[in-house]
Amino acid sequence: MKGNKLFVILGILIAWILVGIGWFAFRTKFDYENPLFFWLLCLIPLLGVYYFFRHRDQSLVSHSSLKSFENIPSSPLIWLRHVLHIFKMLALGAIIMVLARPQSKTENKKVDKEGIDVVLSMDVSASMLALDFKPNRLESSKKVAESFVEGREDDRFGVVVYEGEAYTLVPLTADHRVIRKAIEDIETGLIEGGTAIGMGLATAVTRLKDSEATSKVIILLTDGVNNSGQINPEDAAKIAKTYGIRVYTIGIGSNGYAKTPVALQNGRYVYEKRKVEIDEDVLKRIAKETDGKYFRATNEKKLKDIYKEIDQLEKTKFNVTQFSHAEEEYEIFGLAALILLVLGFVLQNIIFKGI
Repeated sequence: MKGNKLFVILGILIAWILVGIGWFAFRTKFDYENPLFFWLLCLIPLLGVYYFFRHRDQSLVSHSSLKSFENIPSSPLIWLRHVLHIFKMLALGAIIMVLARPQSKTENKKVDKEGIDVVLSMDVSASMLALDFKPNRLESSKKVAESFVEGREDDRFGVVVYEGEAYTLVPLTADHRVIRKAIEDIETGLIEGGTAIGMGLATAVTRLKDSEATSKVIILLTDGVNNSGQINPEDAAKIAKTYGIRVYTIGIGSNGYAKTPVALQNGRYVYEKRKVEIDEDVLKRIAKETDGKYFRATNEKKLKDIYKEIDQLEKTKFNVTQFSHAEEEYEIFGLAALILLVLGFVLQNIIFKGI
């Protein structure tokens, strides 16, 4: 009876050996060069079953009476000899781990970013306060531009504003917080009235001409017709082309008529319905000259879609170089197998030799 219990315990230990090795193999940080060798783990329970059937009847002694053996003390070594089999199973598991070739891999990535330099050239003339956008064209264009900047964290931005003249609000910078704050604070009426599209474009070109970025882009937004400034829009476009600058032009304003500010009385604008006039031909020529594209935004949703399209057209480039190094980790398992086999050999031929 005692022998049968021991075999049950032995079977449980062998099962735990199998589970332990399997868990270690698949839950550690190692990768395995030859994982198919793990199928050999199936041998462990089979060898346990073979050992059980081979030794279960060895304790039975044919004798007419056992009375003469009652006073003979039993040695614990008789039962401890089964530990040798556990050692063999552990050694086998360790050998299987060696065959599977555990490896610790280290991977390094080198990422080279080719960012884009973008200048937003924004019309801030009084007509940008027209109410065909909510709350008006200027606020809608500011909100969409801020979102565009926020989504392109790897690019540098600059901001140019223009009415009858143009000036640089923020030079090229990678500090997007500064850019977004500057856009947020844009107002009309800060410079001479009018719409100087050529000046707005030329000033933006000045900010980009010395850039070493792979791609240089201007997004020129207006809701009117060029009627001010000393530089013709087409001439400014030719200068942009000379410096390899691509210009995307956006005409903002609904079709037909819109409530537009026409006068300032007592600090408040007086609105009248006026026909929306955008010099689309000029904007198209600018875009064509610089290999850009012209867009028309008749509402805020279309304006958002335009910026999304530009975002897709001007993707930041990433060059990723990946390095991988594998270091063999089977030595510890080979050493464990050797120690278990030597220990088992010593126990079997010295301590358990007489059993």
